[in-house]
Amino acid sequence: MMGELFALMSMAFALGMDAFSIGLGMGMFRMGWRRVLLIGMTVGLFHILMPLLGMAGGRFLSGTFGTFAGYAGGILLIILGIQMLITGLKGSGDSLIAPVGFGMIVFALSVSLDSFSVGLTLGIYGAKTVLVLVCFGTAAALLTWAGLLLGKRVQGMLGKYSVLLGGAILFAFGIKLLGIERLFL
Repeated sequence: MMGELFALMSMAFALGMDAFSIGLGMGMFRMGWRRVLLIGMTVGLFHILMPLLGMAGGRFLSGTFGTFAGYAGGILLIILGIQMLITGLKGSGDSLIAPVGFGMIVFALSVSLDSFSVGLTLGIYGAKTVLVLVCFGTAAALLTWAGLLLGKRVQGMLGKYSVLLGGAILFAFGIKLLGIERLFL
């Protein structure tokens, strides 16, 4: 149980790094405490909804396609990790959408899309749904708040590196799920 909790919290942290890094950039804009609270709650909610949808699809695929679906899940995590690494290296993780009204929904959706794919993988592997959703939602909300608040002080110095860290964690979990980690050791 503790191993699964640690793995899920690590994944939740990795997925929340997008919201953290974008929050760093947004934190440089003047906004009130209520706006910061609302943004974090919205991102956390989307980090619950997206993996829930993904897990439902993953459980369906697992029952239908068996072992092949397990390999697909590992490959999906590797691809997501590489995509996050490329985004971090390019430095294009900043959002041009203001987190107000519909823009906040677009922002929350954009930073939680990768949670759908990871949820798909976790559904294939039969992870505990409630535990996944609590870990993902909590980590996303906390990291969003941290990014917004820290962004006011740090002025975006860590944004690029937080996306790189998140990508590396997802890549490593994909390698682990495929069982090929011994090639890298």
